[in-house]
Amino acid sequence: MSMTPIQSGLDLQALDPWGTVADLGSQPLEGEVRAYGRMTHGAPTDPVSAGYFGATRGKFRLVYPFDEHAVVVSGEVALTDESTGVTTHYRPGDAWFVAKGTSTVWEILSDGFVKHYFAVA
Repeated sequence: MSMTPIQSGLDLQALDPWGTVADLGSQPLEGEVRAYGRMTHGAPTDPVSAGYFGATRGKFRLVYPFDEHAVVVSGEVALTDESTGVTTHYRPGDAWFVAKGTSTVWEILSDGFVKHYFAVA
């Protein structure tokens, strides 16, 4: 067993390049949003995983492929739940839970955004 502290203030330069959000299955809406990440537990395809996910400024649609709890470690994002139309702004320290299958629109409002997430497929 091990314990991994979640690093607040982490920026995109501390993460590995993962291509674009389109490469990860999202639908780009504005800009070419670049994706970054680093796993802290498991792999993205594992039934249970955790890691950092980061992105550059832009807008995209994501239908969640897993249940997720996330906390913002740097940057700012506006997330819209397409089933309700409700948009919520998140900044460092803010957290959310989203259920698998939820269609969301992400608008990265800062030059870079990083969250730490825990996912269950």
